[in-house]
Amino acid sequence: MPSERLAEPDAAVLTRAQAGDLDAFEQLYRLGAGRVQALVRRLVGGRAGASRVEELVQDVFVAAWHALGTYRAEAPFQAWLRGVALNVLRAELRARMRREARVELAGDALERAAAAEEHGVGVRLDLEAAIETLPAGARAVFVLHDVEGCVHAEVAERLGISVGTSKSQLSRARTLLREVLQ
Repeated sequence: MPSERLAEPDAAVLTRAQAGDLDAFEQLYRLGAGRVQALVRRLVGGRAGASRVEELVQDVFVAAWHALGTYRAEAPFQAWLRGVALNVLRAELRARMRREARVELAGDALERAAAAEEHGVGVRLDLEAAIETLPAGARAVFVLHDVEGCVHAEVAERLGISVGTSKSQLSRARTLLREVLQ
C-alpha cells in the first residue's frame, strides 16, 4: 500500500553493501524483494509468467548491486530501489515492444472476453486482470500513480514522458478500467 511505511535498512548495512559485502546486500534484498516483485508483476502483467517475473526481479537486484555506489542517503533506499526497478522495467518494455509486431489494445482483449462469454466460457475480470488489459503505457502510469503512490512528476521522470502525458495516460487507464469492470 503506498501509504504504509516501508522498512529502511540501517546506515551500517548500506555502507557495508556499498563496500561490496554480499551479506549486507542480501539484507537489502530481503527488505526490498517483495515490493520489487509486486511492482514487476503489476507492470509486466500476468502474461509474463512467474519465471519471467522472478527473472526480472533478479535483473533489478543485479542492476541495484552495480548501481549501489550511486545511492545517497538523502532519499529513502526503497524509493531509490523503485527507481532502479523502473529503469530495468522500462528497458524490458522497450525490448518487448521491439519484439512484438503489434501491441494488443485493451479493446481487442475486451472483444475476446465478450466472445468467450457468448460461447459459454465464463470470464471473470478482477482488478488485476483488468489492469493487464491496459496498453503498456497506460498500465505503467496507472500502477505507478494509483498503486505505488507516485506523483505525476515522478511518474513522468521514471518513464521518460512529460507530466501532461502522464496525466492523459492515467485518465485513459481509468476510463478503460471503468469500461472493463462494469
